[in-house]
Amino acid sequence: MKKNILTITLLGALMMPSFAQEPQKQEKKSPTKKQQGTTKPDGPVSSKVVKNPKTMKTASGLEYTITAKGNGKKASNGDKVKVHYTGKLLDGTKFDSSVDRNEPFSFKLGAGQVIKGWDEGIALLNVGDKASFKIPAELGYGAQPNGSIPANATLLFDVELLEVIEGLKPWDMTGKKVEKTASGLEYVMFNKSTNTQKPSQGQRVKVHYTGYFKDGKIFDSSVERGQPIEFPIGKGQVIKGWDEGIALLSPGDKAKLIIPYHLAYGEQARGPIPAKSDLVFDVELIEIKEVIKPVPYAIEGKEVQTTASGLKYVEVEKGRGVLATPGSVVKVHYTGYFENGEIFDSSVERGEPIEFPLGQGQVIKGWDEAITLMHQGDKFHLIIPYPLAYGEQGYGPIPPKATLIFDVELIQVMQQ
Repeated sequence: MKKNILTITLLGALMMPSFAQEPQKQEKKSPTKKQQGTTKPDGPVSSKVVKNPKTMKTASGLEYTITAKGNGKKASNGDKVKVHYTGKLLDGTKFDSSVDRNEPFSFKLGAGQVIKGWDEGIALLNVGDKASFKIPAELGYGAQPNGSIPANATLLFDVELLEVIEGLKPWDMTGKKVEKTASGLEYVMFNKSTNTQKPSQGQRVKVHYTGYFKDGKIFDSSVERGQPIEFPIGKGQVIKGWDEGIALLSPGDKAKLIIPYHLAYGEQARGPIPAKSDLVFDVELIEIKEVIKPVPYAIEGKEVQTTASGLKYVEVEKGRGVLATPGSVVKVHYTGYFENGEIFDSSVERGEPIEFPLGQGQVIKGWDEAITLMHQGDKFHLIIPYPLAYGEQGYGPIPPKATLIFDVELIQVMQQ
């Protein structure tokens, strides 16, 4: 399941922090998946060859020559663009061409999905324009080789801007009333539903959103992904401004949330969000879901077993399936409790079991150990000491040095 920047936990509080993983480097070349969107018709696009074209140079060092002038829409950051191109080295060696493949290249402009020289150069064009770019290494692939492109290579591109699909823009709040709560959260209502139900503590909500910095630049959007976020209200699984702001809405409501940094990610940077960032979200509350209440496993009178690591477990119900082994992909339903009985996370409430490869460090240590003791169909009650959970630091809603209790059911074991 793809997660987004709002969610403090990854696949609930069970999973290890996503920022502890080595970030994957994206190859800034031609993705094969085409972007979708709505193109605003601008009438017929025509292109006229430029006589005696001039070569211009930007402050960054990009050189560009517009060889044919189109009359279409100008590209701007946040737009999805479709481009034909041929790339060559200075010695004339061709290293890539969408023209040869007869497959134009689509990407989101200004989002770092392509090399810097492309983000800058395409933003200079209108639909129908044809241009030549001379991109210095620092705006290309730099000191690192990339496929057939050597280190420190200057790159030459002949490009044609075929289409601009207008990107998401912040909702215009001109003339709208800005409300402010005691915490400092500001919000503006854009659409008020006739439904008056509001989510209560613990209820799951489904929300579409687009997040912007104050300068209007998008940093995350469920709308672009076509996948709304779901989370329980008031459980600390999203930033504080969201827990407060979404609780003010009814299904069908649309609002702009203006969240000061102390209700967002605070004084620490988080992914693409700098420290002390005030954030703006355009949100729509799609649905309030009734919560499935997990029933704690009955363990009275059952034997508590302890492993050498300190993990404690109770076999609540025996299944008849295969034993889970390291390397297997397993599907598990769970509910996580603090020692006082408070639930902090539950796949049962979500109605969505989690799936992960066993023994590869993708879950807390106590889980990697405990699941290897189970057969498909087993139900266990786990008592996991903090060294096998989130340690001395804690994580999200999990405080430091917290012993965690899980009721788990091993639904399926899939051998890799």
